[in-house]
Amino acid sequence: MFNGIVTHTGKIKRIKIENNNCILSIYSKMHFKKNEIGSSISCSGVCLTLESFKNNISNFYLSNETMKRTIFKYSKKGDLLNIEKSLKYGDGISGHFVQGHVDVVSQVVKIVIIGKSWLINFKLSDIYKEYLVKKGSITINGVSLTIVKKINNGFQISIIPHTLKLTNLINLKPKNMVNIEFDVLGKYIKNFIAK
Repeated sequence: MFNGIVTHTGKIKRIKIENNNCILSIYSKMHFKKNEIGSSISCSGVCLTLESFKNNISNFYLSNETMKRTIFKYSKKGDLLNIEKSLKYGDGISGHFVQGHVDVVSQVVKIVIIGKSWLINFKLSDIYKEYLVKKGSITINGVSLTIVKKINNGFQISIIPHTLKLTNLINLKPKNMVNIEFDVLGKYIKNFIAK
C-alpha cells in the first residue's frame, strides 16, 4: 500500500526482456537496506517487488501480465519513473490509499499551463467513467491527484508546481501514455452495489 506522495524519481538503466519475462533496472538516489529485498515499491504507479540492488541500481521483475497492462510496454532506457516505498505503520497519509494495481493506461490529450500549474486532459474509455468523481482521487503514474472534472472522452486534473518538480509528470506531452489507478474505495463500493 502506498499514498501517492512521490519524493523520488529514477531513470531506467536497462530493460531486459526474455521469454515473456522482464528485468527492469532503475538508477535512483532512493536508498534500500538488505531487509527491504522482497518489499513492494511503486514504480510509476506499478507495485513491483525489489529483487536486488547494488549502489544506486535497483532491480525488479515484471511479469508478462504487468507488461501488457502498464506503460512499461512502451518504456525505454532513460525514461524517468516515479518511485515510492510502501507505507509503514504510523506513516502519515498525505495523498490517498494507492495499491499499485494499474487499472488502465490513458493518453494525454491536452496540456494547458496556467501560471505555474498545469491543467491536463486525459483520454478514457466510457466504461471507466463511473470511477471518476469530481474532486475525487485518482493515481497517475503513482502520483495521488484530484480530478478537476469529467470531460468528453475523459477527465481533467490540475498539477501544482511542487508536484511537477518532484515527479515525472513534468515530462508529459500530448499523446504520452500514463498508468491510471482509480480510487480503491470507489472500486469496492461499485463491486458491492453490483452484487
